[in-house]
Amino acid sequence: MASYNKVLLMGNLTRDPEVRYTPKGTAVATLGLAVNRVYTTDAGEQKEEVMFVDIEVWGRQAETAGEYLSKGRPVFVEGRLKLDSWDDKETGQKRNKLKVVGERVQFLGAPRQGAEFKDSAPANDKPQSERGRAPRSQPAAPAAEAAPAEPVEPPANGGDDNIPF
Repeated sequence: MASYNKVLLMGNLTRDPEVRYTPKGTAVATLGLAVNRVYTTDAGEQKEEVMFVDIEVWGRQAETAGEYLSKGRPVFVEGRLKLDSWDDKETGQKRNKLKVVGERVQFLGAPRQGAEFKDSAPANDKPQSERGRAPRSQPAAPAAEAAPAEPVEPPANGGDDNIPF
């Protein structure tokens, strides 16, 4: 039998990310996400319901989330569902909690007006394609002056490139 475990969520963070590290040094961030749904009842009344979701992010994504995200920021999360089970020490009952393991977290919007990133390192002037995985504490190398682009001549065949669409 086939199975597919994929979750796509967009919402606002309910708290600042909490970043911890495993004994082997892997970063783990815990995020709280509020996802809103607005709907109209049969009586024509508009209602809003909010769902709160716990999200766990690992590795570099966890470090980046802890560095740049804060309460209230909108994010898009792509991940999978995971069920945690444990025995409650007080009652002895078995407990379960469903959460999302975020495999990709995309930051939406811009930082709030007047807000600065938690990291005070200088901004990186390089385009994304030229950036390495160097730590943010290193200053960015100055960007090279780009030569002005030369005009592009249209193809001699009038643009007919035999592409069927």
